[in-house]
Amino acid sequence: MLEIYAGSNALKTIQEQGFKQELFTSMLGASGGPKWFTLFGLDKYLFGEFFKDRTTDLNLVGSSAGAFRFAALSQQDPVAAITRLATYYSETVYSKNANAKEITTKARELLSAVYGKDGISQIINNPLFKAHFIVARCHGLTSYETKPLQLVGLLTSMLLNKVNRGLLRHQYQRVIFHHPTSQLSIDDQYNFNNVYQPLNQENLADALLASGSIPLVMEGIKDIKGCNKGMYRDGGIIDYHFDVNLTPNNGLILYPHFNAKPKAGWFDKNSSREVNKANYENTVMIVPSDKFINQLPYQKIPDRKDFTQMDATTRINYWREVLLATEQLADEFDQLIHSPELLARKMKAF
Repeated sequence: MLEIYAGSNALKTIQEQGFKQELFTSMLGASGGPKWFTLFGLDKYLFGEFFKDRTTDLNLVGSSAGAFRFAALSQQDPVAAITRLATYYSETVYSKNANAKEITTKARELLSAVYGKDGISQIINNPLFKAHFIVARCHGLTSYETKPLQLVGLLTSMLLNKVNRGLLRHQYQRVIFHHPTSQLSIDDQYNFNNVYQPLNQENLADALLASGSIPLVMEGIKDIKGCNKGMYRDGGIIDYHFDVNLTPNNGLILYPHFNAKPKAGWFDKNSSREVNKANYENTVMIVPSDKFINQLPYQKIPDRKDFTQMDATTRINYWREVLLATEQLADEFDQLIHSPELLARKMKAF
């Protein structure tokens, strides 16, 4: 039911030392909307069991849905929080012709339910699990809320990306909203201009919402308090599945993901551009297998299109079945990390 891919250094390290939680110093969480439901069981197992007795920092770096997950998993009761996220997200219902305002309002309500009364304080003050939310600060036409102008800006982004991904830095700035004590930095071969902004009580809710504010679908978040003026949108625009180098690079990176072939940015979804393997040398990817996916209803993983292509009752029942099925992935992962022989047969080079 699971596939495990490891970069060259990660593979060597685990072959020598076993699959131990203390080997990992960072974790990645990708964009992708409800695709993350396939990781629900793994998330609960990782933070309810695997990392339960952790004593050292673990940097959680997420964009969009990945940021939502890590906002939950960096709370005092991560299993309860990620369960709230899965429940509220999967049971969200929109009106037939929902506009950006309605979708944004419901997203804010969803996140408020996830971190509740003091979840924001728990995220900011967590001494071990250090959340990082990736957000894209927009320039030019992509900063407008008017759909025709925004669409022209996005089409320009698509063309620039086709020529050279690095040209997107003229339209977007990567903003890393980070745990107040984090020393993590991010760089890539495309030289995006990064800004590091510590999370606090005043900016966390807007930063988290901004990280998932899908262009054309949701409203952008304008002028986040205490930050540079401007329009902030979905972090997946730049970092959809990640093609970055994390420093300090003193451990392995755990990456539960719904896809064995990560794409760097939002505009790479349908391109042949591959990520830089050098950025994955220390990464271990845990991915649902085709066998698992083929056993799901409709033989596919959840997708944002389900909101419009299924009636609410059908969609919610389908998504509940997926969430329940992911317990199989957690069970298999538990077996693998406690059986070196099974793990050795399962792991593949990235």
